Amino acid sequence: MVIKTATYLISSPDWTKCPKPDYPEYAFIGRSNVGKSSLINLLTNNEKLAKTSGTPGKTQLINHFEINNAWYLVDLPGYGFAKRSMSQRKQWEKMIEDYLRKRENLMNVFVLIDSRHSPQKLDIDFINQLGEWQIPFSLVFTKADKSTQLEVSRNIKSFLNKMKESWEFLPPHFVTSTVKKSGRDKILDYIEELNVQFRAIA
Repeated sequence: MVIKTATYLISSPDWTKCPKPDYPEYAFIGRSNVGKSSLINLLTNNEKLAKTSGTPGKTQLINHFEINNAWYLVDLPGYGFAKRSMSQRKQWEKMIEDYLRKRENLMNVFVLIDSRHSPQKLDIDFINQLGEWQIPFSLVFTKADKSTQLEVSRNIKSFLNKMKESWEFLPPHFVTSTVKKSGRDKILDYIEELNVQFRAIA
């Protein structure tokens, strides 16, 4: 897939304020500081599309971007919120849950996992929650350039093995590096496959 246009549309405080659900939609989510904005900018070939920040927890709303006038890319707040009050964390959790469970054109959630670490309970818990809600998702292992290839492979294998403890079938997974620009084409090809499915259903 060639990205010709990528335009910021709107930031919404809850799912009811999101754009009309007439395009297939793909949400990106992960723990704070997992490299979400950098990945979105890599996918869209636009370094300034999503605001990258050294401050975890910068994304606080549901951010919609329109790609190629054909599909929506959605930047969601991270989970495991950094330095926020309990009430604000609860508010974000409800906003994310409502969006994920009620947004009818949501085709896939890309869950970002930092490939430098062994499996984290926070990530596993979130993925299991998606399973309970029956929301389709795939895994994106980020920052593959920040460790040795061996360490990245070991961490990914360890993560997938951890999932096998409670999952019969594993979701698709992608390995990315924004520095080496790796993983981009595979993710975009996968989105294109799902776009075809969406058009077949619509």
